[in-house]
Amino acid sequence: MEQIEIFEIPSPCKGICQVNNRGYCVGCYRSREERFAWNLLNNEQKRKVIALCQQRYKRYLQRKAKAGQVDEQGGENFKFDI
Repeated sequence: MEQIEIFEIPSPCKGICQVNNRGYCVGCYRSREERFAWNLLNNEQKRKVIALCQQRYKRYLQRKAKAGQVDEQGGENFKFDI
């Protein structure tokens, strides 16, 4: 049985809206396609996009830590509420 969603999942947009060299927004880590299609996605698809954004952010922190630019544990705060 499919569970009914009561609340809509809000956009993870942080209002920064700049693209990094990999094509992802530096504020929310969504791709261009993910940003433009957000309002057309169902809640399950939105959760998947948010999970991908979290993975991208973690990889970003790992690259920065490896380069000695930021402590992986004490890096920038990034959280999405699902």
